[in-house]
Amino acid sequence: MRRQFGGTLLSAALIVLLTQAAFAKERSHGDDRASFGSEIVVAEGERAGDVACAFCSVHIHGDVTGDVAVAFGSVTVDPGHSIAGDTAIVAGNLNLGEGSRVDGDLAILAGEALVAEGAGIHGSRSIIPQPLGTLILLAPLLIVIGIVWLVVYFVRRNRYQFPAYPQGQGIHPPPPARR
Repeated sequence: MRRQFGGTLLSAALIVLLTQAAFAKERSHGDDRASFGSEIVVAEGERAGDVACAFCSVHIHGDVTGDVAVAFGSVTVDPGHSIAGDTAIVAGNLNLGEGSRVDGDLAILAGEALVAEGAGIHGSRSIIPQPLGTLILLAPLLIVIGIVWLVVYFVRRNRYQFPAYPQGQGIHPPPPARR
C-alpha cells in the first residue's frame, strides 16, 4: 500500500511539472525582457512581451504585449504607446505620456501614477503612496529588529548581577516614626 501511494504521488508530481511547462509556453508573449540593475528600453516600433526588472527603470517607446513588473525603479510610457497587461511597481512611479494607456490592472506600492492628459488606465488601480508604502515595505525588517532587541534585552537582564553592598552601606530603612 505504501509503495503504491509513493508511485501515485511521483506520477502526479511529474504530470504537474510537464503541464506547467506547456502552460508557460502558451502564456508567453514572445520577446520577454528581464534585468537587474540596468534599464530596459523598448525601442520605437518594437514589441516586447513581459518586462521585469529590479533596481532599474523601464522606458517604453514601443508597445508591451504582456505584463510589467518593476521593483525599485520607474516605468515611463511614451505618448501613444501602451502596456497590454498588468503593471506592478514597488518603490517607483508610473509616468504615462499623452494618449498612452495601461490595459490591465495597476498596483503601485510606495510611489505614484503620473497620468498625462488623454492617457488612461483601463483596469483597476491600487496605489499606496509614500510614506505609508515605505512603512509597509520596512515592516518585516522592523519586526525582526524588534525581536532581536527583545532577545538581547532579556539575555542581558538575566546576566546582570546587582552589586552586593557591604554591611552598613547601601539603602537603609527609614527611621521609626516618633510619637
